[in-house]
Amino acid sequence: MSTLLLAFNAGSSSLKFEAAEAANPGAPVLSGVVDRIGAEAGALRLSGPLSGDVKDACSAPDHAAAMATSAAALARFLPQGVVAAVGHRVVHGGAVFSAPAVIDDAVVTALTALVPLAPLHQPHSLSGIAAARAQFPDAVQVACFDTAFHASKPFVQDSFGLPRTYFDQGVRRYGFHGLSCQSILRTLRDEGQPVDAMRLAIAHLGNGCSVTAVLNGVSQSCSMGFSTLDGLAMGTRCGRIDPGVLLHLLRDGMSPQDLETLLYKQSGLLGLSGESNDMRDLLGSGTPDAKAAVDFFVARVIEEIARAAAVMGGLDQVVFCGGIGENAAPLRDQVAQGLTFLRRNDGSEVAVTHRQTREEQELLLAARAAAA
Repeated sequence: MSTLLLAFNAGSSSLKFEAAEAANPGAPVLSGVVDRIGAEAGALRLSGPLSGDVKDACSAPDHAAAMATSAAALARFLPQGVVAAVGHRVVHGGAVFSAPAVIDDAVVTALTALVPLAPLHQPHSLSGIAAARAQFPDAVQVACFDTAFHASKPFVQDSFGLPRTYFDQGVRRYGFHGLSCQSILRTLRDEGQPVDAMRLAIAHLGNGCSVTAVLNGVSQSCSMGFSTLDGLAMGTRCGRIDPGVLLHLLRDGMSPQDLETLLYKQSGLLGLSGESNDMRDLLGSGTPDAKAAVDFFVARVIEEIARAAAVMGGLDQVVFCGGIGENAAPLRDQVAQGLTFLRRNDGSEVAVTHRQTREEQELLLAARAAAA
């Protein structure tokens, strides 16, 4: 009989999971994802030393069914496993949670109260938590927050130019992709890099995108702010925008619901190109609009990295991660060319590298700590 740790990352239409022995959370024995939650026919994909590559159809009308499918896969490949703890990725911890939290009814209530701050993400996290608590009632459940890594940001990077009462009510620049940043720092430390004496810009580029300034291992600023809309243009999200544009659209008759759809689902690479939200498609397209979308994206990444350097008083290394950051070498090269004006203290060029982000490993490590 083996003691297991689980990690769950619940999205709107998918549920990613990993399982590891409690003694070795850094080496998952089974990884999987249930796709197309809510569709007529779901899909289960598994990988890892126990399963190999498996692709099966499954029924996943909701997160509870997806969790049951995941549990069945665990029982199939780890029949003697006992789940001791489960780590969950939660996008928003607000000003309440600055570290992982063991989940009980009070924590669920607090997380539910934060739904208005992340209406497109928080409900899926809560659905995944509810399903896991029902599926694994004897396991410790722990919430890990994308915002927690950024709780250290100074006030000048945490606030807007609004009356202070709004900041006190929670209208502030929370920052996101914190679990990804933690993962990258862990990797760099494992490589022997002096993270605690470095100025890093971590560019998490995927369907969601951000640049985080990390000084001596501590977050100083994040291009994402109050919501996951701010900063860089993304797959379908607009990124930085003059708030006067939003007022104009509202005055022109657009409803708040339609405006939300425009900003979250119809903008970014998809809106600019008119073709796709997938960088792979755009890099291979060759159309003028696709090139313009890529050029816009690259320009914003350069600007945000330069801003991160300004926040920290310099820059030693840029680390790309995420689906685009890790895999789109031509794009990384374009960004690097745009950063040649930056120099380290010794006059050398800023290092531009890429690493794989492992958010699920951060969840597994938090689960082990909670179960100890």
